[in-house]
Amino acid sequence: MAALYEGYTLCINATQNNTSNVGIQGVELNADVDHVLVTDSSRTVTVYKVSDQKPLGSWTVKQGQTITCPAVFNTQTQEYVAITDYKVVRVWKDGDVNIDQAFKATVSADVFRVLSAPDCEPVVLFRHGAARFMNSLLAAPQQPIEEILSEGEVIRWSTIVKADQQLVVLFVTEQRGEHCLCFKRFNPNTLVKHRFETEPGLSAPHSFSAICRGSNIHLFYLYSNGSVYESVLPIRTSETEVHVIQALPRSLLLSLPVREGQQTLGAAVVLDETHVAVVGFPHPSAGANKDYLCIWNTHFHIPQASKEMSGMIYTQLWQCGGRLYVPHGKTLSVIPFECQKSSLAAAMGKLKQSGQSESKSCALMTTQLRSDITRAPGNNRRLSARQTKGMVEDIQLAVGEFVYQTPQTDLQFAAGRMALDLVSRSQTDGNFYPHSAFLQLLKTEYLCYSVCPELLLLAVEKKDFSLCQIAFHLFPDIPEAITCAYLKAVLGTPDSEMDTLNLDTDSMMFMKVLTQTGCPSENDSQQNGVCLPALLDSGFETPSSRPQRDPLALDINCPVSLHKSALLNEVLQTSYSDILLLPHLKDLTVPQVTIFLQYLQFLYLKYSHEAGVQIQALRSPTMAQIVDWVGLLLDAHFTVLVMAPEAKRLVSGLHKFVRSQVKLYAELDKIEGSLQVLKKAKQPEDFALYSIKVIKLF
Repeated sequence: MAALYEGYTLCINATQNNTSNVGIQGVELNADVDHVLVTDSSRTVTVYKVSDQKPLGSWTVKQGQTITCPAVFNTQTQEYVAITDYKVVRVWKDGDVNIDQAFKATVSADVFRVLSAPDCEPVVLFRHGAARFMNSLLAAPQQPIEEILSEGEVIRWSTIVKADQQLVVLFVTEQRGEHCLCFKRFNPNTLVKHRFETEPGLSAPHSFSAICRGSNIHLFYLYSNGSVYESVLPIRTSETEVHVIQALPRSLLLSLPVREGQQTLGAAVVLDETHVAVVGFPHPSAGANKDYLCIWNTHFHIPQASKEMSGMIYTQLWQCGGRLYVPHGKTLSVIPFECQKSSLAAAMGKLKQSGQSESKSCALMTTQLRSDITRAPGNNRRLSARQTKGMVEDIQLAVGEFVYQTPQTDLQFAAGRMALDLVSRSQTDGNFYPHSAFLQLLKTEYLCYSVCPELLLLAVEKKDFSLCQIAFHLFPDIPEAITCAYLKAVLGTPDSEMDTLNLDTDSMMFMKVLTQTGCPSENDSQQNGVCLPALLDSGFETPSSRPQRDPLALDINCPVSLHKSALLNEVLQTSYSDILLLPHLKDLTVPQVTIFLQYLQFLYLKYSHEAGVQIQALRSPTMAQIVDWVGLLLDAHFTVLVMAPEAKRLVSGLHKFVRSQVKLYAELDKIEGSLQVLKKAKQPEDFALYSIKVIKLF
């Protein structure tokens, strides 16, 4: 059996060329399965954390230069490797900001691809068939490179497979319409060629995938007529095979449905012994004009999971760590999948298990409930508000019963579909909004933003802040645009409208304790290096007998209500990318930015006096998060804040506070050397039960 889960967008490929079959150049594993390296079609390499859909680093070559093959990650040296303009090898690390300032070397022949396998040294494959290990090539970049292929023979595809404790390079070549598979080993150094069979009217294969099983390498390749073939090659070859071009043995694995005429674009990748993922071909039971991503069972020749794909489909499909990476249109989508060993009974839906009746009952319940949700009144019938509220209550009760009775394994799949149906109905019927049903589905913890993208936006529009708070607490993948939309809605809603909200107990308790913490007096206001009266005293550099008292300095009351502050705290604890967040922050108005800065100042002053330390067990923002958000707001609105009269006093106070902190750290820096000496000082071995030691610091 197989399943495709709800997918999400990893990145937008703005530099694609719609006239070619290349959306992006490549997707390669980085340090682990949750980090991938994406190379676009021209100049940029980006590292993404897949679970958060966040870019962790990005490098772009200069205008006029081109990345000519996908970048790879060298797991042995923790370095990235890419080729620019076919001959320049570039090597850099995470800490390198500018790729042009990193290591580079020019080689003597054009490079086709850099191939990398986990825990192995990368291999450089040259356009004329020669191969070198990366270290030996960089030791002498201008070493002569032999030409293995004959004149006019070009490489169309390549990969590297770790088999029998050694690396094997596979690449497919084309010469005057004839295709060959080259099998390159390094120990011993041999190259075996196999010729693909040709058939009248059958064009060349355009998608390849290889995997090692035992002592054999299995090659899968897809033709434009929908035929998927498998060829099995032994890892060890005889001396005779090295010098003779062999016919490539093959067996027909699948015959995919096609549109009228030949299929022009599509891709296939092997997932396990019995499953192959295919994109760009129609589903057997769907219309011929729709493109699908399907997981096919190769034993029983049936699709076991499918998902419709929109936009232009390319001859590209990658699978890494239980996820499929599919470029379509201008989007690179990530679609998690799962495959299990299948029997014929299971494939046909006739597997008899102890839980069969439960699953069947669950499926019937799901179908009926989804039908009730999506059922709309007829054309000549309009429901009154009273009727719609009655329907909402019925559906909420049904959803609660469904969540309670459904096994967890089935609920994991059904919760997302149920949420999508409820959101769709809420968007088409203004009177329909099942708040309780959404809450129950959220609390299953099987939802995230990418599973139901419209849910959080709908809650923001409805000002359902209690639902938003739970979503911000549970969802790890909220886009920056939605974060700012939520922030703007919270700041734009009067405090009085939030007093009746039923919010998270911990978040409310945190704010109650924080606001009830007494303000320090003038005698004990010096804590953690922060002196409140001196915050706004511009003359703190010169000693004085008594600093001037500023009313704002000791007035650190919370500028917003408890409910609003609890909602704002969720924003502070949400993950984000500075680059993606800043443009959306500029949509906030000056009054909204001012009140948010005042709240952040309130939190900082409270934390500085150890109020936060007393309640660390509760869910609350950290000091670092508070400071980061102050910087983000000032970066996005600094010019406007300087010009706005209502923000002048606040910005001036923040400026003076920063000056006082700089002075504090400067004083601490002066005694750092003395403290280091004391730390290294050798303690006397003999000392009495009571002694006094005087240390002078100069």
